[in-house]
Amino acid sequence: MKLTILGCYAATPRTITNPTSQVLEIKNQMFLIDCGEGTQVQLRKHKIKFSRINHIFISHLHGDHFYGLVGLISTFMLLNRVNDLHVYGPKGIKELILMQLKASGSYTGYNLYFHELESTESEIVFEDEKVIVKTIPLKHRIYTNGYLFKEKNSKRKLNIEAVEKYNIETCYYQKIKSGGDITLEDGTLVSNNLLSFNPEPERSYAFCSDTVYNETILPIIEGVDTLYHESTFLETEAHLADKTMHTTAKQAATIAKKANAKTLVMGHYSTRYGNIELFKEEAQTIFDNIILADDGKEIKL
Repeated sequence: MKLTILGCYAATPRTITNPTSQVLEIKNQMFLIDCGEGTQVQLRKHKIKFSRINHIFISHLHGDHFYGLVGLISTFMLLNRVNDLHVYGPKGIKELILMQLKASGSYTGYNLYFHELESTESEIVFEDEKVIVKTIPLKHRIYTNGYLFKEKNSKRKLNIEAVEKYNIETCYYQKIKSGGDITLEDGTLVSNNLLSFNPEPERSYAFCSDTVYNETILPIIEGVDTLYHESTFLETEAHLADKTMHTTAKQAATIAKKANAKTLVMGHYSTRYGNIELFKEEAQTIFDNIILADDGKEIKL
């Protein structure tokens, strides 16, 4: 499970920083979260394979979170993409993207699906046998969602020494991994806990940007392994956080602490600050385990 930060700064792109975009690799799947300007350049720079991205999650329709999307969709077409592409985002995103494609005479040779969101309650938006994704309703100037990514139950791990000891045939291995007991030829019942080990704990990742300080998200992200939370301002500019409906570093740390998160990743910094270490210093007065996001940083979760 790995997070690659493609961009994590607020508002406008600069020569040295990029707006919000990140790639989450989980259970051998790759999810793109937000798609600010320059996303596809960052994907190339960090050697991330475009073809592995089949699901894109957009938090809201402010430009620094989705202005790179139509360009990426067009590039997929030029690369002769064949896989379906699914885009999840606020209602209106389909009209915005299709209007641009139509006006430029650009049409995809692959299936492009839009999953438009408008609920103010948390809902499941993606699920397969390995991963489940839920929305995290946020409070910003326009309709906004974060996303909670969570692994689904893994199969149990085979205890090779035990299965060899009981001379269990390989055709029963999947049953053991699924939690089943085994009856031997002499009628002896061998309990599953003797034949297998517990699976790895389910890991989870929550993406929260942009939002004011909002404790209503706490039940959704309770106990999350890694929380990415916007921290646009320092406390010295808390009045600007209130005005623009953003969060300070201290407030982000408070959310992490109250949610019992294991790790807090901070980002979406205002470019008014020259030293992002100030965000960590402020947040660590509340919460200890903090990672500062930065463009190009890879974080093993």
